[in-house]
Amino acid sequence: MRRRLPRRLVQLYAGLVLYGLSMALFVASDLGVMPWDVLHQGLARHVGGTIGQWSILVGAVVLLGWIPLRERPGIGTVSNVVVIGLAIDASLAVLPDPHLLVVRIAYAATGLLLNAMATALYIGARLGPGPRDGLMTGLVRRTGGSVRLVRTSIEVVVVAVGWLLGGTLGVATAGYAIGIGPLVQVFLPRFTVPEAAPVMVADPDTLAA
Repeated sequence: MRRRLPRRLVQLYAGLVLYGLSMALFVASDLGVMPWDVLHQGLARHVGGTIGQWSILVGAVVLLGWIPLRERPGIGTVSNVVVIGLAIDASLAVLPDPHLLVVRIAYAATGLLLNAMATALYIGARLGPGPRDGLMTGLVRRTGGSVRLVRTSIEVVVVAVGWLLGGTLGVATAGYAIGIGPLVQVFLPRFTVPEAAPVMVADPDTLAA
């Protein structure tokens, strides 16, 4: 795995930048955003600041929640908090504002595809899960609940709070919820860095024979 570290780092940061771009495409489409971005967008509208800044702040708070759960972050976890937030703000600054509905739909569809690819890239690099993923797995381990139940519960609360603060729900939000799982399943095997094969040591008795 150490020999593959350069590839894993490139894959990690490419995935995080693409993830931020995909979030920006959803926001710019104005057809609804990803579940956690409903919260980030609501906070930005209600309190001030940018979606990227709130993504970083919320990610840092979630990461603090790992402490009682005894989850261990990796370089990918910390990078996830910072890089995605910077990437979404940078992307929103340069993306053309779409006016035609067909362009807005294309933004959302491209965002979904890029998000699935980006998720597979940074998870497949094996350098640590994102803070929100670690919160989910930590709660699953601590509570004994199913992944589906814990993840759904977290996202329902996040979306509800974000919506109450003014975050955008729409058809793109529903499309993301339906499509992201199958798409990640397609991309993940293609981008997962394989573990090193075990070193085979010859049996001394065989060599002697």
